[in-house]
Amino acid sequence: MQKTLLLVDGSSYLYRAFHAMPDLRNPQGEPTGAIYGMINMLRRLRYDYPAAYMACVFDAKGKTFRDDLYADYKAQRAPMPDDLRLQIEPIHEAVRAMGWPILMVEGVEADDVIGTLAVEATSRGMNTIVSTGDKDLAQLVNANVTLINTMSNEKLDEAGVLAKFGVPPNRIIDYLTLIGDTVDNVPGVTKCGPKTAVKWLSEFDSLDGVIANADKIKGVVGDNLRQALDWLPQGRVLITVKTDCDLSGHHVSIDQSLIAKEESKEAMLAFFTRYGFKSWLRELSGDPTAGATPLPTASASQKQASPQGGLFDANSNDGDANDNATSDTASGTTPGAPTTTDAANYETILTEDALNRWINTINQAALTCIDTETTSLEPMNAQMVGISLSCSAGSGAYIPLEHTYPGAPEQLGRDFVLGKLKSWLEDDSKAKVGQNLKYDSHIFANHKVHLRGIAHDTLLQSYVFESHKSHDMDSLALRHLGKKTISFEEVCGKGASQICFDQVDLDRATHYAAEDADITLQLHQAMWPEIAHDAKLLRVYHDIELPTSIVLQKIERNGVRIDPDKLNAQSHEIGLRLLELEQKAYELAEQPFNLNSPKQLGEIFFVKLGLPVVKKTPSGAPSTDEEVLQKLAEDYPLPKVLLEYRGLAKLKSTYTDKLPKMVNASTGRVHTNYAQAVAVTGRLASNDPNLQNIPVRNAEGRRIREAFVAPAGSHIVSADYSQIELRIMAHISGDASLLKAFADGEDVHRATASEIFGVTLPEVTSEQRRYAKVINFGLIYGMSAFGLAGNLGIERSAAQSYIDKYFQRYPGVAQYMADTRIQAKAQGYVETVFGRRLWLAEINSPNGPRRQGAERAAINAPMQGTAADLIKLAMIAVQGWLETDKLHSKMIMQVHDELVLEVPDAELELVKRKLPELMANVAELNVPLLAEVGVGNNWEEAH
Repeated sequence: MQKTLLLVDGSSYLYRAFHAMPDLRNPQGEPTGAIYGMINMLRRLRYDYPAAYMACVFDAKGKTFRDDLYADYKAQRAPMPDDLRLQIEPIHEAVRAMGWPILMVEGVEADDVIGTLAVEATSRGMNTIVSTGDKDLAQLVNANVTLINTMSNEKLDEAGVLAKFGVPPNRIIDYLTLIGDTVDNVPGVTKCGPKTAVKWLSEFDSLDGVIANADKIKGVVGDNLRQALDWLPQGRVLITVKTDCDLSGHHVSIDQSLIAKEESKEAMLAFFTRYGFKSWLRELSGDPTAGATPLPTASASQKQASPQGGLFDANSNDGDANDNATSDTASGTTPGAPTTTDAANYETILTEDALNRWINTINQAALTCIDTETTSLEPMNAQMVGISLSCSAGSGAYIPLEHTYPGAPEQLGRDFVLGKLKSWLEDDSKAKVGQNLKYDSHIFANHKVHLRGIAHDTLLQSYVFESHKSHDMDSLALRHLGKKTISFEEVCGKGASQICFDQVDLDRATHYAAEDADITLQLHQAMWPEIAHDAKLLRVYHDIELPTSIVLQKIERNGVRIDPDKLNAQSHEIGLRLLELEQKAYELAEQPFNLNSPKQLGEIFFVKLGLPVVKKTPSGAPSTDEEVLQKLAEDYPLPKVLLEYRGLAKLKSTYTDKLPKMVNASTGRVHTNYAQAVAVTGRLASNDPNLQNIPVRNAEGRRIREAFVAPAGSHIVSADYSQIELRIMAHISGDASLLKAFADGEDVHRATASEIFGVTLPEVTSEQRRYAKVINFGLIYGMSAFGLAGNLGIERSAAQSYIDKYFQRYPGVAQYMADTRIQAKAQGYVETVFGRRLWLAEINSPNGPRRQGAERAAINAPMQGTAADLIKLAMIAVQGWLETDKLHSKMIMQVHDELVLEVPDAELELVKRKLPELMANVAELNVPLLAEVGVGNNWEEAH
């Protein structure tokens, strides 16, 4: 610790924090997103990398030698946004209060200060850790200097730099000089990208070598290199981080001024109070009521990406980052330097006496947390390795069942333990809580035990309370308990060297597994009061999400039969068609090429064929993405061929090739997994396989559904809500004309066409109905006149005229949209009919496109969310009926607004009659709900 210097590139993180965080504000309306991001990063950094010396380095105002050397240095940078400028002084105040020395050296850039200090530290025999998001500083890396990027969890030593950039640290200056630095407006060699730079440096060793051999490099890029020869030496000077700045006049000394100081509790309490960071305030003060508010009042939308991003990823919040307008959560604490759990009260159960004692404990407990450790994350195939239990905070037990590493102690054994626990596990009256108990239910079912008595699930509590955040246990523990839990990777390792849990030493396994149960119980105790005290959230959790989880486990376990032979035949046919399309693409391009190479495609499109450039990639190259292909396909044959090729190739790799391999050997069926806590709207996500993305608008996609078949003596029955989101729009908006159309059983698209075009219902043409359908669905998704014009292929003025007429005829819809925008801006969220809270991160953002996107989401989310709630209620009702009446029919899939059942022929007429009744009566809206039923030997026939 005494030999480590920790340096933070504060100027780099300022902008990144500002742009990565949502538009957070304190009760006075002042922006706080960048402040939050910086504090959270610095607290976490200090915890993860303890150091005796440290500093946060910012750029000082004014010019540096680079501005004198090159007048256009950083010239293209936009002025600092006002909302960021307002946060600079508070950030400096907070950094000092946290014990970080601040360095701002007049006339010297932050990079040069960091470089100089790193060299000085090395000369003193110290190691340096530089936290930055700036690739330029990779040139500083050596045996004593390491770069970390806190936002992306990236760590770069010498090997890491080589792996990332393709050149070692001592060639980063040459590399950057060749490709240029767009951030600082330092030009490189035109059209010389990273790959070309690496190639040249590999061949000629250095920039000087490249310059000396410039005449040997052919082609356009060679010409560009030769044109840049006079510039490159100056570019190298601009790129090079100075490591010999004279800092003595600024009283900067590693011995004194950079000594790490303790955080000032008094100053931080005042700061958290001033800027509304209530969770941090409660954590630091020890007062659970400090700054408390009943519920958060604004929040961020969760992206549907994986919650594995860096510190500022909106999916991966470990603190208050995306909460209310006061930048805070309603409960729990946010860690700066998180505490770790104490394993002293965790017990390993190896004897029958100890097991009996715990069985007695859980039989008397009001609530027990249960968790399983397994051989796999695939629920239908995973085998149980151990069981963990907790009945009170701070204590827990782990029952190892099948740890098989050499020298492992004798264990009670899986069959013996499950035999002893079976009556408790299957007892409805014994209340149980867990984290994603749907998975654990599968594991117990794999061993012929039916887990009952599921009273609570912390995954679902988090999802209902704060759907916009991450819901894994580690994140929840940090967010609500201020505790850093031991991770699976810490126990089992990563990548190819990762071991199975049955190979983990029992002491380590007990700490990990018992901690899981203990922390999950504590999370329940932290989150449950927030839900229980809010009638709307309680309804969504208790009446919708919790019972849906139980039903989903049964649907997943039922699985669906597929016909592998049919899929294999389709795969062969698609393969032949792909070969035909490939040859056709070669003919149109007048040369063979890699159809999956954007670079080759760009050269053929825009150089050889001279096609118009629709848009460019962030690097400035002409884009060839799907949107571009769609646009070009309207006028050119090659893009059209490529679109068909890409669609069929994806269909083949994702479904026709893959599905037959996914048939479970034990059941002969395919078993998807329904992820319940992903979409903020409440919609389910299907994966392994994804049943929701099978295309239905082309013949090949529909044929895949033909392979989902019923067994002999049964049929597939599909029940689908009709125009559900439009019906919900009519209910929510209360528009009289829409309500009447649905009440009278009219074709709502025909009715809309009648209103917009001013004709009677019988006079509506098919083209007018098509226009009306696009308008109906487009407007509830926030489609603009520009989008509508593109969708219908008409002039923008005509599209705007249709929209104006629509709102004239349906004023209730226009009023709903206006009111919703106001409501969303005021409270930061909108709600479904059933009270599900749908958070909107950017609803008050100063960034126009982000704010407009949030406004569109605010209008549509209540429709999507209510539709999701309705289909879940339908699943619960249908499963309840099947079980109550002891029918042999079973639900096998849920896709969008559709339920799919496998029905024995003897029950077919009953299900056809009863199923739409149940779905129509799960809720009373101001419009009738209608479910349409289809029957067939396969899914496509029934759909």
